[in-house]
Amino acid sequence: MLVQEDVINALQQVQDPELHQSIVTLNMVRNIHISGTHLSLDIMLTIPGCPLKAKIQQDVEEALQAIGASSVAITFGVMTEQERRALSTSLQAKNANEQGMPNMLQPHSGVQFIAITSGKGGVGKSTVTINLAVALARLGKRVGILDADIYGFSIPTMMNIEQKPTMLDQTAIPVESHGVKLMSMGFFTNGNQPVMWRGPMLNKWIRNFLVNTVWGDLDFLLIDLPPGTGDVAIDMAAMIPQAQEIIVTTPHLAASHVASRAGLMAQHTKHSILGVVENMAYFEGADGQKNYLFGQGGAEHLAKSLQTEVIAHIPFAQPEENTGSSIYDEETVIGEIFTHLAEDLLYQ
Repeated sequence: MLVQEDVINALQQVQDPELHQSIVTLNMVRNIHISGTHLSLDIMLTIPGCPLKAKIQQDVEEALQAIGASSVAITFGVMTEQERRALSTSLQAKNANEQGMPNMLQPHSGVQFIAITSGKGGVGKSTVTINLAVALARLGKRVGILDADIYGFSIPTMMNIEQKPTMLDQTAIPVESHGVKLMSMGFFTNGNQPVMWRGPMLNKWIRNFLVNTVWGDLDFLLIDLPPGTGDVAIDMAAMIPQAQEIIVTTPHLAASHVASRAGLMAQHTKHSILGVVENMAYFEGADGQKNYLFGQGGAEHLAKSLQTEVIAHIPFAQPEENTGSSIYDEETVIGEIFTHLAEDLLYQ
């Protein structure tokens, strides 16, 4: 015969798909009634219209059927504003120490922060960010992306993400796609409206993305920095002194010359440079001939000036690889290059 303790223990194993915590711990389970092997209960969703309601229902039914329930009647409701506020406060408290510093920013958190930067726009910095993140996730790592390019945000579009983050009062739950969690200014603007802010507001939003976001347990957080050496790059260096950096450039000497400024800033802020990624390195023709459309040597020149190395040469995609998505399949040439780059980072 089923008893309340059995039901609670079974539901303790069911996690909210976004918060990755037990629905019992989150106080989502209410009003359990047992009649022989027939169960009824209420589940309070965190927000109205929760997109993962069906997943929660399936997981609850399977967990209870596994302990002998012959029928499970679930009534869904929604947490009150007061309950959401209390949950938000609880989540923030778990994610930070007494001084308010997020746990993942503390020195021994186990999170590896990698800032992807460049001297100028248009060199493929965001493409490198998302494909490296997805490659790490394919290797079984827990990965997040912080799109810190507040003015030039593009990652939600590049990853074909239309979903918005779930908001619990002032706490955000990142959107997840391709096994990667993402927070971006692109989720909070109206359409393609520009962001017109000065430095203090930039700092506030970057801090919010770090402090008021439930990232959960991560192995890597990749930070897509805006090009150049402006306010966001300076603030990020101060907030995450343990971050490492990857410098993205094209083969053109002018691009690598500008990129060297981002590298020099990394050195000035005591960020270690993991290496240089050369994007748009060449186009390989049908005959196997490599055509260096932007010249050669820019990445090597940059790496030498920064006393680091070139860690990847990314070619132009073949026509058949341009599927409309900026994320390359792991079987493609470019996908394999990002897999090797991810493996090098893991086993360096």
